[in-house]
Amino acid sequence: MWVEIICGLIIYQLYRLFFYGTTHALDVETSDFNAIFSVANRLEKLCGGKAYVGLNIPDADTGTRKNIDIVLISKGEAAVISVKNVSGFVSINEDGTWTCEGGRSHRKERLPDPVAEVKKRASILESYLEQRGVALPEGYFSYKVIIPNPNFREIYRNFPPEVITYDQWVQLEPEPKSMMFGWVKGAFNGGKKAMQDSFHQQLNFILGTAPMWDRLELKGSKYVLGEFLEFKGKEEDTQALRHIKRSKVGHIATQKTSMLGLAHSKLQVVYYPRDYRSEGASSSEWREVEVRSSTEVVFHPSNSNKVRKYKLSSITSMSLSA
Repeated sequence: MWVEIICGLIIYQLYRLFFYGTTHALDVETSDFNAIFSVANRLEKLCGGKAYVGLNIPDADTGTRKNIDIVLISKGEAAVISVKNVSGFVSINEDGTWTCEGGRSHRKERLPDPVAEVKKRASILESYLEQRGVALPEGYFSYKVIIPNPNFREIYRNFPPEVITYDQWVQLEPEPKSMMFGWVKGAFNGGKKAMQDSFHQQLNFILGTAPMWDRLELKGSKYVLGEFLEFKGKEEDTQALRHIKRSKVGHIATQKTSMLGLAHSKLQVVYYPRDYRSEGASSSEWREVEVRSSTEVVFHPSNSNKVRKYKLSSITSMSLSA
């Protein structure tokens, strides 16, 4: 009897670990990325223009690449945005670092100065754009830190003007007649004149072709930014997917097709060849293959030291940077 009870407890713990522990880890892993995409979508509604998400810009000084959460470009705004999905009680130290207590990790955390960090990212972006032939005045980009987490609590309310706290963020309105809209313009414009159309087009083209992280969109509107590595699965499935390489393909989408009896369900993977002449591809260029739903995508999230595997059946789409 005791053997059955112990075995039952072990099976129960394994069940919880497999079905709930993994889900919780995935939720924590994707929450920061989801916050970035949510902020980007709202900024486009508030200010118009285009928000570029997940840039991975080379830094000539260090020989490494630096992550930029969002670059917002419109005819009235040009801003580098850092999204800090922090929760709990947050205070600023004398050296500009942040101390977070009672957040997701339930322990005291210290963050490097986010304002100094995003300011440096803006400078790196300006240098990169100049290398690609864009003449920018020094300090052309404004920079902001946005905190979209409703569980954020500020202590002493001494955050600098470059930081948009959660309470400020939720009060912003896109309506031109609202009092807060002028505050948005002030927050992201900084008194700059509207860009010339030709300059605006050049800037958008270069940012659209700048190095970016690969992007996974998972079911449930969850996102992951990072680097696609390879497909894993049965040999016939990986062979069917062998043409999907970043040099040749820019985007794939998945769709469940069939399940016959006890056989493995199949997924239809739709992809199109990368077209360097334009941002999209015509419908005649799409290609399709069918693979088992158990096929996996090996992906390295940019916010993790570990490589993860995602089943194709959990993925809605994947975008690959050039």
